[in-house]
Amino acid sequence: MSPVRRFLVRVLPLLLSALLAGCGAPAPRDGAERDIREAVADWSRTPPAAVAGIPLEGWAYEVSAVRRDGTAATARAELRYRLSGYDAAAAGSAREVRLTRDGGRWQVTGDRAAPGALPQLWDQGPVTVVRGAHSLVLGVGQEAGTLSAIAAEADRAVPAASAAWPGPWAGRAVVLVPGSLERMAELLGRPAAEYRGMGAVTTGRVGAAPAPADRVVVNPQGWGQLSPSGRGVILTHEVTHVATRAATTATTPLWLSEGFADWAGYRGTQVTPEQAAPALARAVRRGEVPGALPGAEDFAFGGDPEALARAYEGAWLACRLIAGRWGEAALVDLYGRAGREPWPVAVRGALAVDPDALTKDWQEALRAEFR
Repeated sequence: MSPVRRFLVRVLPLLLSALLAGCGAPAPRDGAERDIREAVADWSRTPPAAVAGIPLEGWAYEVSAVRRDGTAATARAELRYRLSGYDAAAAGSAREVRLTRDGGRWQVTGDRAAPGALPQLWDQGPVTVVRGAHSLVLGVGQEAGTLSAIAAEADRAVPAASAAWPGPWAGRAVVLVPGSLERMAELLGRPAAEYRGMGAVTTGRVGAAPAPADRVVVNPQGWGQLSPSGRGVILTHEVTHVATRAATTATTPLWLSEGFADWAGYRGTQVTPEQAAPALARAVRRGEVPGALPGAEDFAFGGDPEALARAYEGAWLACRLIAGRWGEAALVDLYGRAGREPWPVAVRGALAVDPDALTKDWQEALRAEFR
């Protein structure tokens, strides 16, 4: 073999190895990009004034991309933070940080939710914080007295939820109170019309993995239309969703999740089915007994409000039937099993009947209740 050939045989693999290694290496950042990232890091060390009263920990922006246009720049970043004493894992928010170059230095001039990401409550204005015995209430554009009243209601709802759901949970609630129905819809990323007339909703991740605490989001318009007893029922319903979150999975029927929360809300009150289920009562008396327990599609917002009301009312009465006939412990057992077992197995294990028999018992109970 010639000297040249020997040289190529020895050197080419080394060159190829170096080239392949270089393909996976990140492109080097220029000085301007490093300065922008450092400017965002320096700025983010101090949370903005709008969140000054919120108990925060782990507040940090992690920049993922930088775009420059002359003396202006935009950094895409992920905000991470925890509510101290409430969040078991960091909450995340995709953000867009705007900067300008002035006098040779990059300065942050603005921060907002990234396109397609949901805003945070403080994006809507300075946050007022009220701490209850079992609750943390964060509001924007609300009087302190209103927030204190909601905190007091949440403090009553937490033990009520614990009485209905003896399973382990944190025993605390985070309540967000935006300034209007439209602001509420912005936080949830849905049309305002879907929440008109509702008092509150709950957001969170299902399952037992560590996660940020659920947020109960109050609709100030709907809340203002509720009676004092109605507010208690609504907030206990939402806090019960928080309490049962770890036991709720994709296999949990939505009617069971919503019905159990309503059952917890009405538990201990003197409310009758006639009072709490008027839409379903009218349907049954017309001879329109539901053919099956409510499906997930029956709980969709934005459709027929009467149909939605019948779904919630039917779900509550199904849970009420189970608690009354088989006992509250059996209802709790069914809920837990439904999150980890196929539905027929869960029903037989908790109630010793099959799903068809449960449905027929529910239909017969509706006919007897609304004769």
